[in-house]
Amino acid sequence: MKETALVVCPGRGTYNAPELGYLKTHHADRWAMVEQLDALRRSLGQIPISELDGADKYAPSVHMTGDNASLLIYACALADFAAIDRERYDIVAVTGNSMGWYLALACAGILDFEGGARLVNTMGGMMHQHGVGGQIVWPIVDADWNIDPEKENLIREICKESSSSSDMEVHISIHLGGMVVFAADDKGLKWLSERLPKDDRFPMRLMHHAAFHSPLLDHIPQMARAANPLADFGSGTLSAVDGQGRVWSPRAFDPAAIYDYTLGAQLNRTYDFTRAVQVAAAEFAPDKIIVLGPGTTLGAPTAQALIASQWRSLSGKADFQARQSENPVILSMGIAEQRAQVVR
Repeated sequence: MKETALVVCPGRGTYNAPELGYLKTHHADRWAMVEQLDALRRSLGQIPISELDGADKYAPSVHMTGDNASLLIYACALADFAAIDRERYDIVAVTGNSMGWYLALACAGILDFEGGARLVNTMGGMMHQHGVGGQIVWPIVDADWNIDPEKENLIREICKESSSSSDMEVHISIHLGGMVVFAADDKGLKWLSERLPKDDRFPMRLMHHAAFHSPLLDHIPQMARAANPLADFGSGTLSAVDGQGRVWSPRAFDPAAIYDYTLGAQLNRTYDFTRAVQVAAAEFAPDKIIVLGPGTTLGAPTAQALIASQWRSLSGKADFQARQSENPVILSMGIAEQRAQVVR
């Protein structure tokens, strides 16, 4: 009997040095997909995806920029999605973090493979060229991955303090499980770096990231709509849960509405990945949650979102890890032993 699965799509920061060669290692049998994306890149005078993935050495100045990283991650994630064993898993819904929403649209059939590639590549280049500001990450959980009330209060204080300032902009960009991602202008980034208490490696500045999901990108939606046609958007074949926790069910919405969200509020307002995971888990009650590669960084935020809602009575990190060792709830395709439980 098949198990039901919720699929979670990764965001921009997931192809890092350990992931170099991900496509060549895991998807040599799906190279036609890569060649299709290479043709798109070559037609635009951009570095082919196969060349980026097949580089001898990982170069942050090349691999991490939006114009290159976006479609590279799309290639890895969509190939992973195609590799899921459909004889074993019945995929009931998809969601994603930040740029992962575009990937979720393609997985859900709301965009076809080519349409998703064009959207991701266009938006990656647009953000690289016209994005402003940056992002800083800070944790809001304790050692057992439960929300720390003192840290939550500090976030509220920071938002209140920054909103009263006229010479900087600071916004909450993403609710990311046990972390908050801030979007800010240059002055705001400096202020956050000083205002946020040091916590291990945090606050962490995300390199090559603009102030995504904030009013600092209010100039982007009009540009995005001019560059991406409504005709690419369809009614889908799977349910998709967006960054507001809204469920888009197949053939139950107007494509113009999801187009307006994707190239509107999704760009310049807070993206609530935590809520997306919680709604998807509650609405569809999956047996497993499959996190597509590349990378392994999205597994913890997904688990933290589930712990925060006490999904299936999850009480914390120790409880989650115990369950993972017995009968995994989350299967990350970027982890070899978990990947083996997902692919054909």
